[in-house]
Amino acid sequence: MMKDAHASVSPLRRSDLSRLTGCNLETIRYYEKVGIMPEPPRTASNYRAYDDSHVARLRFVMRARDLGFTLQELRELLGLVDGRGATCAEVQALAERHLASVRDKIADLRRIEKVLSETVSRCTGADVPECAVIDALAQAV
Repeated sequence: MMKDAHASVSPLRRSDLSRLTGCNLETIRYYEKVGIMPEPPRTASNYRAYDDSHVARLRFVMRARDLGFTLQELRELLGLVDGRGATCAEVQALAERHLASVRDKIADLRRIEKVLSETVSRCTGADVPECAVIDALAQAV
């Protein structure tokens, strides 16, 4: 009879989960509170007992957040991960909407960069009270 390979592995504490993933302890608590991370089982001494599945899920969550997915979008993505009836087509549609939003933000940032670049280039940088940047910001839109 073979022993379970994970039987001797001790459960992870929240600090271990934080260290392994690079996620802040308070963020982990928040993700648990809002239902993004499942509540872990407790040990006999009432410590939270995380395992590799929690590490994998938190890494998934962090990667999605790095890509700018909102918590609501993340819940929808997790619907597919957790087998709650979400389909790949639904996830693709969500990701396409998110991508369109990212592209809109990039376009806005390019416009902002152009205006700021033009404004800064008109600024003399001299030690005088007149300033092109201040003048541009003071203009009514």
